[in-house]
Amino acid sequence: MELSRDFYENRKLENLVENQTSYTLNNAALHIFETHEQAERVLLQFDKPVLASMLKGKKIMHLRDQQSFNFLPGESLILPPDELMCIDFPEAQSTNPTQCLAMAISEEKIDKVIESMNELMPKVDGDEWALIDYNFHFTNDVGIYQILQRLLFLFTENHPSKDMFVDNMLEELIIRILQTNSRKIYTEQSFNLSSNNRLAYVIEYIRSNLHNHLSVKGLSKKACMSESNFYRVFKNELGISPTDFINNERIKLAVSLLQNPNKTIKEIYQECGFESRSYFNRVFKRRKKVAPGDYQSRFNVKL
Repeated sequence: MELSRDFYENRKLENLVENQTSYTLNNAALHIFETHEQAERVLLQFDKPVLASMLKGKKIMHLRDQQSFNFLPGESLILPPDELMCIDFPEAQSTNPTQCLAMAISEEKIDKVIESMNELMPKVDGDEWALIDYNFHFTNDVGIYQILQRLLFLFTENHPSKDMFVDNMLEELIIRILQTNSRKIYTEQSFNLSSNNRLAYVIEYIRSNLHNHLSVKGLSKKACMSESNFYRVFKNELGISPTDFINNERIKLAVSLLQNPNKTIKEIYQECGFESRSYFNRVFKRRKKVAPGDYQSRFNVKL
């Protein structure tokens, strides 16, 4: 993500560590932090729920009751109100500053979006959308990346209607983050949830049968739902279609199998359930930006 020209023209650089530039609107405040020298144990706290997203450089985050972790560009973190962050900046330099956005969103706005989601896109088996798992650390997908890039522009733009523009983008951002969190929960806890949740049961079935033919029609029968209703509910709750979810899981498996240089590409794509090498190549390259054979060659280097 890139900061706009307006940001650089109007911001004041007053501190070398966590220099803060802020923009406040009705339902959210955007803060851009820049650090130009190495630092340790810098404390930061907000009184509202916060989305933090790395723009440039590297942070090491220390959060309460959680192991420390690297926070890198392309990643985001959801924090509850009053969460105390303790941050290290191991690589920050004047010529290569660390940059991060922190967007504090009003709880009223989040509650309103969740209420609308429960009314318009209810979850399966009587579950309801609720507040996200706080301290949720994730990699931005294309949709979230594009929304954050747009919000960076809107907050820094001098436009009389930007409150309305930002408000609409916030709704989509909250929905996509909740769906991303739901996808993570289903993926990591599908076995435990599968006994009383139809989507979790289907996801566990998918992950256990990646080598077999899988179709929306067959999966909808497993869920005891019509094909159209299954597709709608799946996409509402996880933010992606069943086919995209299946392909994502197959690519995860392929990535691990490709690390074995003794396996052929044919063995791998068949073991992952792809019907042809050409389709496997296309899906893999679209997601990993490299061909399967080139990816495998990285692990075939004699030391």
